[in-house]
Amino acid sequence: MTLSPPSEINSRTEILATGARVMRTEGEALLLFAGSLSESFVRAVEVMYAVKGRVILSGMGKSGHIAAKITATLASTGTPAQFVHPAEASHGDLGMITPDDVVVVLSNSGETSELSDIIHHTRRFQIPLIGVASRPDSTLLKAADIALVLPNAPEACAIGMAPTTSTTMTLALGDALAVAIMEKRGFQPTDFKTFHPGGKLGAQLLPVSGLMHTGDALPLVAEQTPMGDALLVMTAKSFGVVGITDVNGKLTGIITDGDLRRNMSGLMDKTAKQVMHAGPRTIRPDALAAEALGIMNEKKITCLFAVDDHSKPVGLIHIHDCLRAGVA
Repeated sequence: MTLSPPSEINSRTEILATGARVMRTEGEALLLFAGSLSESFVRAVEVMYAVKGRVILSGMGKSGHIAAKITATLASTGTPAQFVHPAEASHGDLGMITPDDVVVVLSNSGETSELSDIIHHTRRFQIPLIGVASRPDSTLLKAADIALVLPNAPEACAIGMAPTTSTTMTLALGDALAVAIMEKRGFQPTDFKTFHPGGKLGAQLLPVSGLMHTGDALPLVAEQTPMGDALLVMTAKSFGVVGITDVNGKLTGIITDGDLRRNMSGLMDKTAKQVMHAGPRTIRPDALAAEALGIMNEKKITCLFAVDDHSKPVGLIHIHDCLRAGVA
């Protein structure tokens, strides 16, 4: 295939102007779309939230790529979802769609012929169908139980034909649905961790309990412990600190290298309680490790004791534990 000669419009200024024009065109369309959301959006959220099975998404061409991304977003935020390719659906994959599911079909025109078998399948088995298209009178939206209409907005390309604005609006609609369902469900960071265990995002969502040292590894002594014995524990545990507990096992203080230097005179004649810094900063074991790291950086300390609801130490997290896990 022979392409047309390159355009003379290729200066740096003109290229930047084109990029800005595309972004403005799509941004204006999104604002228009946001202002046009109606009861249909509410119904779609409620149906997708209440689904017993999965949210099945389908689309052909660029709409299919957008459908696949929306599928991933839904699945990662707690809504079981699956992408079914319309062409494969016509050759056996319709069996993936059950009466417990809800089907979301994307098509800018609403007339994509490859979608007909999925549409007919939902009608035959009374499976809820949510249609997304730009034409209210299209085959897809007339067949759908819930019609989500894309506003009339120009594509961003110079010839007005390449899917640009339309795919951006559809993608934003998918995000809006996913976030609305997520908030309706009360989705929390700890839930997010369940679906994102790997990579930097997974590290950011690690709880303190997943990194802290516990049991015999904890450097702890009683308040009345002689400093000679406290120093032995502090050295043996290798954290550079020792926690001090009262008769009820509550953490009442901490001794660091700095506390040792400030009490050098007659140090070995003192008890741990006489040397300790009272009321140390602590953290809960179910807090995020990223929060612990933030506290350590702010207070310029290297570790934190994790305590339970009764102020009893159950663990210790060191700044090196956070860094090794990729928490930053």
